[in-house]
Amino acid sequence: MMSSSTTGSTGPIRHDSTVATPVYDWNGYGFDTRQVHAGEYHDKNNGLRVPPIALSAGYLFDDFDDQVSRFDGSIHWRAEDLPGRETPNSFSPSERAPIYSRQGNPTNWVAEDRLASLEGGVASVAVASGQAAISAALFALAQHGDHIVSTGSIYGGTRILFGRSFARFGITFDSVWDAADDAEWERVIRPNTKAIYTETIPNPRNDITDLRRIAEVAARYHLPVVVDNTVGTPALIRPFEHGCHIVVHSTTKFLTGHGAAVGGAVVDGGTFDWAAAERAGRSFPLITRSSRPNVAPMLERFGAGAYARAVRESVVNDIGPTLSPLHGFLLHQGLETLSLRMERHVASSIEIAAWLEKQPEVESVDYAGLPSSPLHELAVHDYGADAQGRGRTGSVFGVTVHGGVEGARAFFNGLRIFSRMTGIGDTRSMVLHPLSSTHGTFSPEINAQLGVTPGLLRLSIGLESVDDLIRDLRGAHDRVAAR
Repeated sequence: MMSSSTTGSTGPIRHDSTVATPVYDWNGYGFDTRQVHAGEYHDKNNGLRVPPIALSAGYLFDDFDDQVSRFDGSIHWRAEDLPGRETPNSFSPSERAPIYSRQGNPTNWVAEDRLASLEGGVASVAVASGQAAISAALFALAQHGDHIVSTGSIYGGTRILFGRSFARFGITFDSVWDAADDAEWERVIRPNTKAIYTETIPNPRNDITDLRRIAEVAARYHLPVVVDNTVGTPALIRPFEHGCHIVVHSTTKFLTGHGAAVGGAVVDGGTFDWAAAERAGRSFPLITRSSRPNVAPMLERFGAGAYARAVRESVVNDIGPTLSPLHGFLLHQGLETLSLRMERHVASSIEIAAWLEKQPEVESVDYAGLPSSPLHELAVHDYGADAQGRGRTGSVFGVTVHGGVEGARAFFNGLRIFSRMTGIGDTRSMVLHPLSSTHGTFSPEINAQLGVTPGLLRLSIGLESVDDLIRDLRGAHDRVAAR
């Protein structure tokens, strides 16, 4: 529309009636801006400002040829030649052409694109839970007869997943307990090893992982590094910046943030050289080889986003861990406030951990945010501190009380504000006794290596007033002292 003019006392006054084009490509914008806007799209029907919940299992085809184009394995979006669109996830939901919600849903695409942007990846795939995310991420890399190497300190449920279900599928795993020891890596990495798996901030003991060290090892062996960043979140730690290749999340936790929806996600960093790994003898057939006649391999068709596409088409589509669009909506809503919530989570955790360390009923506090922690330098200097000097240490950590199991029982039962429940990353503070719950099936030797003792309790610090939480903890300590 052209500008118009009227006449005023000092001459013509020009009125520019053109409207600036809204931003939809958020590359280059700040983290806080992208967590609010990335992935959103223009609703052409009703002008909805908030992306809607697409409660539909299937989607209409325009005609016969449109159906063919969506099923032929080469195109799953409408705009075929838009400039600068190098990966499938770079198309907005209004430009993509879905087939069935098991493969993808417009609501979930918003959450996927937003999370990929925040992690610094090229594409993301949303799934039904964190365990589904870990499974999908590794099933795209490994098959029967293959092997995975993991750092020793990982979430108890993941250790169970590897030792039970992965073993049933013929995929074995070994643990490295000292990541600084080259001999340990040399001992466990085999010709059939397909990935190194680790966590940014393992729970329950907040024993932060040296990601750069693990990435260096992986590079020597031509292996992708898969990192669970659930406790860290991209607001605190971004593994791709430290040389890692794939990130998984239980979005149930901090990303959604309110304990109302179960979900998971796999994020592709787009940086692993799959072709070079193949030449070095590491085979990743779902990515580098064609799965059917007359269709090029994922790597040739999707380039940097090939791994994410393999996860979506060859694992999630086949096995079906579909994320509900309602939960996808809650996820992209939760992401809008992620950095604000994480700032509060971490600040409260530092204050509470420092207070706990001084209490006579406490044997030890496992929190890298404390100057007394052997991991403090790694947390603050290697991962970097924020503007207030706080390290990237998260808000899930361990506290060990005197008295073993009975001391833990008295502490656990004495809390009134902390929720006694499994789970982390909620607005509400939570407590769990790992030895009698998440780690109850492990051998004494494994628990000893993990540092899971009878008196250890896991705390997840929420968004309540710090003073109120400390009063609640003091009441629990009084019960320990009264035993």
